[in-house]
Amino acid sequence: MEEKEGAYGLRCTAKKYDKGLRGEASAVGWLYAKNTDGGEVNARDPYAELWMGTHPVGPSYVAGGEGTTTLKRFLEENPSVLGEKSLQRWGTELPFLFKVLSVGKALSIQAHPDKEMAKKLHEEQPSVYRDGNHKPEMALALTHFQALCGFITLQELKIVLKEIPEIEQIVGAEAVGRVLRIEEQQEQEQGDESRSALRSIFTRLMSADEGLVSDLVCKLETRLKAENQTRGLTEKEQLALVLARQYPADVGVLASFFLNYVKLNPGEALYLGPNEPHAYVSGECVECMATSDNVVRAGLTPKYRDVATLCSILTYSQGLPEVLRGKPVSSHVSRYAPPFDEFEVDICSVGPGEKAALTASPGPAVLLLTVGGGKMAAGGVDVIHKEYDVSEGHVFFVPAAVDLQLTAGPTGPLRLYRAGVNSRFFQ
Repeated sequence: MEEKEGAYGLRCTAKKYDKGLRGEASAVGWLYAKNTDGGEVNARDPYAELWMGTHPVGPSYVAGGEGTTTLKRFLEENPSVLGEKSLQRWGTELPFLFKVLSVGKALSIQAHPDKEMAKKLHEEQPSVYRDGNHKPEMALALTHFQALCGFITLQELKIVLKEIPEIEQIVGAEAVGRVLRIEEQQEQEQGDESRSALRSIFTRLMSADEGLVSDLVCKLETRLKAENQTRGLTEKEQLALVLARQYPADVGVLASFFLNYVKLNPGEALYLGPNEPHAYVSGECVECMATSDNVVRAGLTPKYRDVATLCSILTYSQGLPEVLRGKPVSSHVSRYAPPFDEFEVDICSVGPGEKAALTASPGPAVLLLTVGGGKMAAGGVDVIHKEYDVSEGHVFFVPAAVDLQLTAGPTGPLRLYRAGVNSRFFQ
């Protein structure tokens, strides 16, 4: 068998979008600076995303030499590093894309298509939908993190329709009445009637005339500001005011009332399957997904909106999404395993001067160090045993079947995130 290095350092790509946090206030900014060995962080620039993987829109490069070999090309030339089973399933493509997000301004209301729809959209509009893969994803909070995710329950929707008159003025009394007449029995909340009514009223809202939407978002904002003087606004109403400042006259301000408002504490995670509506609102997270950049947008964005496609692909499931809190796999490692073959994420936390082991995976992995530093030893059968000095911002590609030993420095803890193929795929 071909001998492999223990691990390969990566130089990664940072994305600057106006929705990112600025300068060193952005985890993306300072991690990128450290990843590039002293790169400067411009205090005025919004650092939104750090990409770690093989997607051509944000490629990673294998460090060393001239530093011009992309990770994608490296894997094509060295397929054995992926492991047999992963290679059989996904070829020489890394099946997951790893990111850090610093969200200073709400991201668009969006969904990611399933594989069949992704392929269709890519064939029809390759300039907009740049690959044919699906994009299930998971966001793991680094800071307090807020998101809109999935549709609220039928009972909650009825309250919204009664208390937010601007929505009825857009979608019409008949559409609102249809929802209000549905019986509030638990077994019917996910039934065809509720799903059909939700789809109808949401599609009407998202497809409404822009001039009408603009007028009623302004009316909503004025009303809520006035009522805030006489009563306490709900969290959703407060959020609507924030979104209205960020995206004046945008239909997404009203659409936010239809979605669950989820707040994650550091260490909690949210996963999103295909065709589920969501929008990240604020905070910083580590994000992992299938290798894709397919996004169908319909609100809170100046970018291309594909309202008809978004409204047609959504599942219209209702209720709060599951929040993952990590399951311990050792005294130092917690695992976040969503129900997708392509990825899972481990957090490894090591106290000052302590040692910890990261057991080898049968598939490839990418490591990101976010806190502290120390030593990392890597090796295994048919693998060259090597030791590396590691610190914040360092990113490594780790081949299949490579064990890692970590030793934190004496003055502070070490923390890293490891993205890899979901363990259940190998069972």
